[in-house]
Amino acid sequence: MNIKDSVAVITGAAGGIGQALAVELSKRQAAGIGLIDQAKSVQEVAAAINHLARVNIAQGFSGDVSDAVFRKRVYEEMAQKHGRVNICVPAAGITRDSLAVKIDKQSGTVSVYPVETFRQVVEVNLIAPVYWAMEMVAGIAEDRARKGLKRWDPTEPIQGAVIFIGSVSSLGNKGQIAYAATKAGLEGAAATLMMEAIFHGIRCGVIHPGYTDTPMVRSLGEAFINEHIIPRTQLRRLVQPEEIADAICFMISNAAVSGSLWADAGWHPAA
Repeated sequence: MNIKDSVAVITGAAGGIGQALAVELSKRQAAGIGLIDQAKSVQEVAAAINHLARVNIAQGFSGDVSDAVFRKRVYEEMAQKHGRVNICVPAAGITRDSLAVKIDKQSGTVSVYPVETFRQVVEVNLIAPVYWAMEMVAGIAEDRARKGLKRWDPTEPIQGAVIFIGSVSSLGNKGQIAYAATKAGLEGAAATLMMEAIFHGIRCGVIHPGYTDTPMVRSLGEAFINEHIIPRTQLRRLVQPEEIADAICFMISNAAVSGSLWADAGWHPAA
C-alpha cells in the first residue's frame, strides 16, 4: 500500500507515538491526516504539521475517543475534506496501574483492583480502538458496494490498513492487570478483523512497542526507568517515538507483513 496520497486517522495524536506518526505520514506525502485527542493541544500539533508540509493536510479533532458520535463526525469531515479514510492507527491509551490484589501492611486489609477502573481502561484501550478501525472498514465496504464491487481481488490495490498499538505488557506485567489485558486483547481483535476485512481489501496488524520515550512512560519517574526498564532493555535506552512511527509505516506499506511486529528494543520482563 502506498502511503502517498492516502488519508489517515490517528487517535492519541497530541503527543508520543501518535504525534510522531502524524509527522512521518506527512513526510511520506499523505493527502490527509486526522489527528484525534482529548487534549486541545492536538490543534497546535496539526498546525505544526501543516507548517512543516507547507500544505493543509492535517486536521485536529479534540474529543473523547470512546464517543461514537464524535468518531462518526471525524470520519465524515475527513472524507468530505480529503477523501475516504484508508489508514487507521488508534493510538490513544491510558494506564491505571495497580496490583490486582493488594494487602495493607499496617491493617492487613485486602483490596481488589476496582472493576470500574478496569472497565475504563478496557473502554479506552480496547473497545475504542476496535470501533475506530471498524468505522474505517465500514466506510471502505460501503464505498465498494456503491461501485458494485464485491470481494477484493489481489489484482486490485490494497484498499486500507489498520495498525493497532499493542505493548510488551501484553505478555504480562506486574501492576498492569487491566492495561496488559487490553493490549493482549488487541491481538485477537487484529487477527479476527483481518480475516473479515481482507474481503474488502483491508489489512490489519498490531505493533507491540517497548518502553517508549513518551509522557506516559516518563511519568513513571527517572528512578523507576533507570532501575527497572533500562537494565532490561538490550539497547540500554528508551525506544524513540519516531522509531515506532517508522515501524508502523513499514507495516502499512509492506503487504506481506501480517500479524504482530515487536519493536521493543530488546526489552524483557523480569523473571
